[in-house]
Amino acid sequence: MNKSVITNFSALLAVFFGYFLTNNILFTVGLFALSGAITNWLAIHMLFERVPFLYGSGVIPARFEDFKIAIRNLMMEQFFTEENIDRFLAGSDNPATAIDLAPVINKVDLSPAFDNLVTVVEQSSFGGMLAMVGGTEALQPMREPFIEKMRASVIDISQSEEFNHILREELEQPNVMAGMRDKVSDIIEKRLNELTPQLVKEIVQKMIHEHLGWLVVWGGVFGAIIGFIASVTGNI
Repeated sequence: MNKSVITNFSALLAVFFGYFLTNNILFTVGLFALSGAITNWLAIHMLFERVPFLYGSGVIPARFEDFKIAIRNLMMEQFFTEENIDRFLAGSDNPATAIDLAPVINKVDLSPAFDNLVTVVEQSSFGGMLAMVGGTEALQPMREPFIEKMRASVIDISQSEEFNHILREELEQPNVMAGMRDKVSDIIEKRLNELTPQLVKEIVQKMIHEHLGWLVVWGGVFGAIIGFIASVTGNI
């Protein structure tokens, strides 16, 4: 059962039994506990929901634009700084594997490279000889082996220390670094623009719901303690 419900129900029972049993201490303890628990529950509720006539309620949905800006600033100022990007680019002990382009190269269609090679051969002095053995169609069985060899060669080049050194030097240029940060900022901005006040509320509520529930519990506990002290000292 929900912690808030248990706390409020327990405090209400104390008030009920204290009143009908004419037990002033129990009644006061229950009343103060109920007051503390309900007050904290209402404060938590007001974080996420707008309550009529209560100024400041529904603060999280109402300020969701500020929430998005805060996330963007956090990402850009703490994670995607020029220093962090530079550290990432130079962070590997082995420069040849610092930036792995193999997954990208494996997805690239290298068929145009073979087509260009065939065109070059056809337009060269070997074109006449090629026509005698069937023309460009005679080279088609070489397409797949050529593409595989080409892909393997490009991957080997991309993993060389010299290539990675040149690539990092180019990426670390001030204008390139600024462009990278701008692109990252645009991506974050677009993703954050997909958020709605309701979604922001649900995200925050889900993250802190369990911990906020304890505020109600401790509000009831401290309220009960204050009520007990007030009752036994004769202030109530």
